[in-house]
Amino acid sequence: MGICDQRVVIVTGAGGGLGAAHARVLAGEGAAVLVNDINTDAARAVVDQITAAGGRAIVNESDITNYASSGEAVAQAIDVFGDLTGVVNNAGNNRDRMFASLSEADWDQVISVHLKGHFCIASHAVQYWRHQSKLGNPVSGRLVNTTSGAGLQGSVGQSNYAAAKAGIAALTLNQAAELGRYGVTANAICPVARTGMTTAVPAMAERMAVPEDGSFDHFAPENVSSVVAWLCSEASHHVTGQVIEAEGGRIAIADGWRSTVGIDKGSRWLPADVGHALEESLTTAVPAQQVWGT
Repeated sequence: MGICDQRVVIVTGAGGGLGAAHARVLAGEGAAVLVNDINTDAARAVVDQITAAGGRAIVNESDITNYASSGEAVAQAIDVFGDLTGVVNNAGNNRDRMFASLSEADWDQVISVHLKGHFCIASHAVQYWRHQSKLGNPVSGRLVNTTSGAGLQGSVGQSNYAAAKAGIAALTLNQAAELGRYGVTANAICPVARTGMTTAVPAMAERMAVPEDGSFDHFAPENVSSVVAWLCSEASHHVTGQVIEAEGGRIAIADGWRSTVGIDKGSRWLPADVGHALEESLTTAVPAQQVWGT
């Protein structure tokens, strides 16, 4: 028995890294998992691991950037397992460049996989849940999105990635506000873990290496997957619209943009006076967190 018994969850980009860990942990908690990845062999290997351990999982190779193809993933989960209760939007890529060197292709590829990819499968899942709700059937839908510190604070050399991840955080807030009426929650995780993307840089690979002394593996992706599994469970029904940081043994809520009191003149500011008002406001404003890489 686990906290995700009777749950059916799609995990995108689950052929390796965080996605594979999410799929394994979800299955270990009783969920039936659709393992989505465009690398069919990688997805098959994860499914084989899950089924060998007694879990339930199937392979799906839908292209999450294609709306119709994403719909096939949702349909497959429902056809095979009889329902759908969660979507974990995990798939991602990166094409890092300094902004002055960023090409249109670099921009489009990253925005497509991250931001459009989060939209496509979620759209089909939400349409299914809305239909069930209108039929009077109980709905316990879970959207778990993946943002990043790059999206919350910015990251030098990753303008495309940061913009996509910031968009995902904002998308999550909107989904939470709009979908509660159908029995659906939406939250985002902000993970720090050892994956193919994070260890592509030698310095990061060394920093995130598995401890040789057998001590706690701070950067193991499964540390993040525990949070994902809980968010996909019935137990999280009261939590929505949150961005949750997960790293090692630390779980925290990311506190987003907030309006300040500001200075209200009661009439139009002359252009020459705007600087004075902003300087005064900046003296009391809480400084933003430092951009990664600065």
